[in-house]
Amino acid sequence: MDSFMYLGVLVVLFLLWIKVKGLDYVIVHQRWIFVCLFLLPLSVVFDVYYYLRAWIIFKMCSAPKLHDQRVKDIQRQVSDWRKEGAKTHMCTGRPGWLTVSLRVAKYKKTNKNIMINMMDILDVDIKRQVVRVEPLANMGQVTALLNSIGWTLPVVPELDDLTVGGLVMGTGIESSSHIYGLFQHICVAFELVLADGSLVRCTEEENSDLFHAVPWSCGTLGFLVAAEIKIVPAKQWVKLCYEPVRGLENICHSFAEASQNKGNTFVEGLQYSLDSAVIMTGTMTDHAEPDKINRIGLYFKPWFFKHVEGYLKDDRSGVEYIPLRHYYHRHTRSIFWEMQDIIPFGNHPVFRWLLGWMVPPKISLLKLTQGETIRRLYEQHHVVQDMLVPMRHLQTALTRFHQDIQVYPLWLCPFMLLPSRGMVHPKAQQKEELYVDIGAYGEPRIKNFEAKASTRQLEKFVRDVHGFQMLYADVYMDREEFWEMFDGTLYHKLREQLGCNDAFPEVYNKICKSARH
Repeated sequence: MDSFMYLGVLVVLFLLWIKVKGLDYVIVHQRWIFVCLFLLPLSVVFDVYYYLRAWIIFKMCSAPKLHDQRVKDIQRQVSDWRKEGAKTHMCTGRPGWLTVSLRVAKYKKTNKNIMINMMDILDVDIKRQVVRVEPLANMGQVTALLNSIGWTLPVVPELDDLTVGGLVMGTGIESSSHIYGLFQHICVAFELVLADGSLVRCTEEENSDLFHAVPWSCGTLGFLVAAEIKIVPAKQWVKLCYEPVRGLENICHSFAEASQNKGNTFVEGLQYSLDSAVIMTGTMTDHAEPDKINRIGLYFKPWFFKHVEGYLKDDRSGVEYIPLRHYYHRHTRSIFWEMQDIIPFGNHPVFRWLLGWMVPPKISLLKLTQGETIRRLYEQHHVVQDMLVPMRHLQTALTRFHQDIQVYPLWLCPFMLLPSRGMVHPKAQQKEELYVDIGAYGEPRIKNFEAKASTRQLEKFVRDVHGFQMLYADVYMDREEFWEMFDGTLYHKLREQLGCNDAFPEVYNKICKSARH
């Protein structure tokens, strides 16, 4: 009885503290309380529900039949929109807070919302080495199923919650991209419902223009209802080599050399300061040295970026064997390194052992509960950007990132940019080129940081070297600058041909802050 009284007193004191300080103050300055008490348990419920649902549906083989019904329902909604006079643009009805993007999707309040509840894995065709999936199937769901039957995607973007639709209509990348390219480059077919309600399949041979134009279009050419993606045989382990490197020139040279070596299945760099980094290279294998196994994905293990930093601090190289799926989602538990700002003590052994099994909170729930105050603070004092630049400009790019934002760690991920007629392709359009994704996530350390001005400086640099900015993040370019960065030739041609101008917002209007505010 006494214990219940003590608990009751603590709850009353806690509520009084919130009343005195104000809910906004607590959510902004002590957000970990809200996250630990509410968001972590809710996130577990979300994960269990979606995993069990996907598993049951796939095992019962009912997904294909349900898929056809869902496609017809989307066509019906588009037909109804046309009958009503097509007065506004259309967009997916998925709530903005459910997306991984940090952007607030205000257009959903004024556009016609088309409900697309399609989150299933439809078929795994071993003979063709292709998996067919619906747009809301996510990476955690897809890799769990494929790995269990001995297969995997050639490119598995890091976070569990990233959906196939988001990766197709936006983009996706992983440490195997120096071999396979971006996520769009492992896709062999798209199925879309167009502005007139028709269902179209596009491949490199069939409706080829549309196939090239869909990636990076952000849902402004049609509604994706299925995608066919290449799969490759999986092995049990990733043999991962850690190599600390010091000196900016040495970092760039070592990273470029590792990225050009196709013998490396995986290549990744974590840069902890302008002149210190750890370069990691990996290969898949079915055999592991028992004393070097590290199941880094277990809930009580240190966050991966902290584990990697240990090699830098000790100034030592190392080799480990990591289970394949653990490797694919090595940054998931810490959301790269964003969790250290949300739960500052989240990497402490006590927290990891007691509550680590519930980490991370769902990004969608973090967005839903952040409120306008946190959103403004994040926008002004926090950077989340991925800039894609040619490998030959890496040293200059890292220097610019240091001068303009000084966010560390930086994520370095190489990728082969393949020829394309779409929005993103190498400067020499018919020739592939090695690029690198520089990911900056965290609080800038430079004095007098100003989000818009600093981001615009980076955007200009990226345009000047024929690079690209990932469109999930805040984009401050004006229209002319945007279409200087991206090739809109085929995109605008198809918008006109397919009647998209009255049906969907242009990609610039949908994602750029200059257009949305």
